[in-house]
Amino acid sequence: MKSLVLASALAIQQVAAHSIFQQLWVDGVDKAGTCIRMPSSNSPVTNVGSNDIRCNVGGAKGVSGKCAVNAGGTVTVEMHAQPGDRSCKNEAIGGNHYGPVLVYMSKVADASTADGSTGWFKVFEDGWTAANKGAADNDFWGVKDMNTCCGKVDVKIPADLAPGDYLLRAEVVALHTAQSANGAQFYMSCYQITVAGSGTNSPATTVKFPGAYKSSDPGIQINIHAAVAKYVVPGPSVVAGGTTKTAGTSVCAKTNRMIRGANDIFGF
Repeated sequence: MKSLVLASALAIQQVAAHSIFQQLWVDGVDKAGTCIRMPSSNSPVTNVGSNDIRCNVGGAKGVSGKCAVNAGGTVTVEMHAQPGDRSCKNEAIGGNHYGPVLVYMSKVADASTADGSTGWFKVFEDGWTAANKGAADNDFWGVKDMNTCCGKVDVKIPADLAPGDYLLRAEVVALHTAQSANGAQFYMSCYQITVAGSGTNSPATTVKFPGAYKSSDPGIQINIHAAVAKYVVPGPSVVAGGTTKTAGTSVCAKTNRMIRGANDIFGF
């Protein structure tokens, strides 16, 4: 009976820890959910060979809204556990769902109708840094940085990027159960944006989803509950003009950084 209770409690914790990228800010202006393809639930994708790995379950269907962004500007993706919940009292994604935070873009003819089958290039990653505390789940991770920022991650749009419509794909790869095959959990959402500017850069080297990841990749199948000497962030390198963060540093504006106490949350 005791083991059944523990198993049930763990299952409840895992479900409660599921989350969704929901809102978008553009240069500090809250666009809320006006241009997101909202996933149908806060559950993860676990099959890297599924088309759902593009924009999550339900994310293949476009919405009418597009968010205008200037090349060289900053968008802020925002993750929380439940639809419409933007409270900082809860972690953006809890349950020790540690792993990298990644952002990709794909140039498309019309962001409201594109299916995500086009090529993607990475513009942001915040992976792992050792903290010399034994198990890797005690190390610095992109997810921990995001949680410190009330679920917000600032992403600079490359200044020389060619104008036009893009899908912007924000993703967390949660590694808490990744020691087993197909144990990694992928949380992603796609935003529909229109980039303005005079740039001419259209990255030639892109990846496809599915195809960019294999379930056996060292950054996807890994035991983070043991000491890790090196972590290889999944996917391609960040393109020129993109951002590679050192885990353990801020990924958001100062006004979004939080000190998490036992009972209260204080901004500073």
